Amino acid sequence: MADITRRLGWRHLRGAPTAHIRHHRSGALVHDGTGLSFWFRPLTAALSEVPVDDRELAMTFHARTSDFQDVSVQATVTYRIADPAVAAARLDFSIDPDTGAWRGTPLDQLGTLLTETAQQHALDVLARTPLAAALVDGVAAVRERVAAGLGAEPRLPATGIEVVAVRVMALRPEPEVERALRTPAREQIQQEADRATYERRAVAVERERAIAENELASKIELARREEQLVEQRGTNARREAEEQAAADAVRAEAEAARSVKLAEAEAARSVKLAEAEAARSVKLAEAEATRSVGLAEAEAARTLKLAEAEAARSRQLARAEAEAAREVGEARAQAQAAWLRVHTEAGVDGTTTLRALTATRLAENLPRIDSVTVSPDVLTGLLAKLGGDAEGAR
Repeated sequence: MADITRRLGWRHLRGAPTAHIRHHRSGALVHDGTGLSFWFRPLTAALSEVPVDDRELAMTFHARTSDFQDVSVQATVTYRIADPAVAAARLDFSIDPDTGAWRGTPLDQLGTLLTETAQQHALDVLARTPLAAALVDGVAAVRERVAAGLGAEPRLPATGIEVVAVRVMALRPEPEVERALRTPAREQIQQEADRATYERRAVAVERERAIAENELASKIELARREEQLVEQRGTNARREAEEQAAADAVRAEAEAARSVKLAEAEAARSVKLAEAEAARSVKLAEAEATRSVGLAEAEAARTLKLAEAEAARSRQLARAEAEAAREVGEARAQAQAAWLRVHTEAGVDGTTTLRALTATRLAENLPRIDSVTVSPDVLTGLLAKLGGDAEGAR
């Protein structure tokens, strides 16, 4: 599509290299060619744009063979507009001066013309061909007939159209017919597969038989070799036992000689150890006796010193205790004399004084009493007695 721009009532058209532009003004051809670019006035201009590039037209249609079987044909026609002036005169390629879009549908008209023409020739050739032949050689036959028919069609050159190539991609029957046609080939392939399977099984059985025979022969040979192996193993075992006995005898002699030498060496070592131990014991006994004598003398001296010190301390303690007892006795005698003197001066008779003194001595020798409970009766009697003694004394 041409590119059109607006400028103050004027229009500027810029065409593509693959588009042929024809510009008429007042019935006269002003511009004609591809890839043009020019200014024009929209009210006086008549523009046409004809594509000159190769175009592909895909088509699919149905046809009927001579044996009344429906087939579908897929084809593609490549064409181009060789004479743009003729095509612009025969078809409406005019474009809008404001937008550059085609006013009509010229390419659809060309597609319809080409499709109907190609379909007509394809139907003609398939109508005289049976289905089997059409499936085998129908693609080439249809392609050649359509190409020849389009090349001989007078309307195409009159419209400025040139057919470049014709391609037929596929020619297919209906799905049910196609499956039916595939069945014999499928069955034949299956038969070939079954035959191959049977042959493979027969070969496998033959090979298994050969393998079984080989296994049997191998077992027989293996049994024979095992017998030889057993005999050889017996011979080897006897020889090994003899060699082992000889080696054990040599080993026993060597072990006995080594034991004798070890016993002699151990006896010599034991004698030396006993002598050394005896000498060490004698030395230890002498040293122990010497140490014991020294310890006994030291212990005796220490005991003597301790006895003398203990005797001196005992004598000093005895003197001190005697002196203390004497002083205590003197003090106690003085105290008792003073106590007696006081009681005598107080008018207390001797019997009472002796009783009091006896109670005092008795109290001194009695065990310790922590507490004394005095009942009211005892206290009343004691107070009464003390009161009576006091009155008697007055």
